Amino acid sequence: MNKKAIFANAAVVLGLSSVFSTEAFASTINEMESQKTTIQQEKEELQGKISSANEEKKRLEKEQSSLSAQLERLKLAAKENEKKVADTEDSIKQTTKKIDSLQKDIDMLNEKLEERNQILAERAKALQEAGGSVDYVQVLLGSKSFSDFVDRSVAVSTIINADRDILKETKEMQDEVAEKQSSIKGKLKDLEAMKEELNGINEYLVEQKAEQETLSAQLNDKKSENEQQVASLTEQETDLSTQEQSLTDSIAAEKQREQEQKEAAEKAEQQVSTASSQTIAEKVAPAQDNENPNPNPTSKATVEAPVAKSAPAASHSNVATVGNKWIGNSAYVFGGGRTQADINRGFFDCSSFVHWAYSQVGVELGPRGYVSTETLKRAGTQISAAQMQPGDLVFFNTYKTDGHVGIYVGNGKFIGAQSKGVGIADMTQGYWKQKFNGRVVRI
Repeated sequence: MNKKAIFANAAVVLGLSSVFSTEAFASTINEMESQKTTIQQEKEELQGKISSANEEKKRLEKEQSSLSAQLERLKLAAKENEKKVADTEDSIKQTTKKIDSLQKDIDMLNEKLEERNQILAERAKALQEAGGSVDYVQVLLGSKSFSDFVDRSVAVSTIINADRDILKETKEMQDEVAEKQSSIKGKLKDLEAMKEELNGINEYLVEQKAEQETLSAQLNDKKSENEQQVASLTEQETDLSTQEQSLTDSIAAEKQREQEQKEAAEKAEQQVSTASSQTIAEKVAPAQDNENPNPNPTSKATVEAPVAKSAPAASHSNVATVGNKWIGNSAYVFGGGRTQADINRGFFDCSSFVHWAYSQVGVELGPRGYVSTETLKRAGTQISAAQMQPGDLVFFNTYKTDGHVGIYVGNGKFIGAQSKGVGIADMTQGYWKQKFNGRVVRI
């Protein structure tokens, strides 16, 4: 009887142990399932941040690509302008040499004229001594015979004609040289003004290039920072995935241990039942039922999978705006914009840009290859500045009178190819206010 009681007690203990262990397992599994759900939510948030970071990276790369293209454009424009400066300097040197050469010719002519004047003076003196006269008439009247008179007439006529021819020739040469010298000096003045303008353009391009390179460096820093952010977020996502997998493995292990312990308890219970009498078995079974009514040890906690987030659902009137496409996408090249190749690269000067803009609305302002501020100021009707309307041409005295032209856009502003490329400038203040000469032409 004591042996049967022992078996019965053992069965009761095993049964109670199975009940308590099942509850403990369930509690542990629930906690891990909760942690896993939290980790999945954190992963979703991180994936959203990673997606945003990647979008920002793409935006920065696109901006950097555009900036790189503009930097390359500025480099090419600077080379073109530097070549123009070099050519202008060479022209200035050649023109200076011509002026010096002409001046030497004038000096030589003056010396020859002085020599001829001395010869004429000596001839006149000889005639005066021969005829006792102080002028050509007295020389003729002082002839002693008709033959002497003829001789003296011929001599006087020769001297007078030679004198007249020499003086006429010298005067013509002096006038011609003076005219050429004046023309070349005027050209030299224009070339020097162009050189000053081009030097200013190159200086501005150097400054702009430095600014663009600074911005490019800033973008590189942002790109690097963004890449680090993406890497950090990706690393966090990897860590969370590792934690999630670890919890998944732990939950599976806990469920396995739960199953194994349940099977062990059932096996022990079966052994006790076999060794005990039928009476003890009947008494133990109800006790077990009372301690754990309607047990369901094989039930398993449900693991929810992460929920994937769905992705979030021509006319004159527009000639003043048609050139906006070139803002920040062009460069100033003196003499540029007169070939399609230049236009494709965004290379313009002031007059070629105006010509291009009007051609976009169906208005041709003369041959593209010969357009200049001089041709443009005669291309339409001149009106007063008080009558300005968008689309009118406005002129400025820069390196020369009417040296710059733009298209009025309204509100005191104009669009044109300036030193930094196509842009909108304010003509009511600062540099452009000082340079505006009041000339307005309506096409």
